[in-house]
Amino acid sequence: MPIKIWKTHPTYYAVLEVLKKKGAMTDTELFEYLTEEYKDLGFKDFNELLMRLEIAGKIRATSLARGKKRVELIT
Repeated sequence: MPIKIWKTHPTYYAVLEVLKKKGAMTDTELFEYLTEEYKDLGFKDFNELLMRLEIAGKIRATSLARGKKRVELIT
């Protein structure tokens, strides 16, 4: 039976760290970075996380093409 270990950083903090380090990127690139660390993160949860961060005023997500978003950190 596998044992789940809690992460020390919440996912929203990891999103902010990646955007601070790499700069603006598409949502699929950001999702790939996060799934390396957080294996159980689904795309629906990821979009909800982006929405919460955008409402909080931490990030800005703009539409690029159909189904693609550009995510950037607000400074």
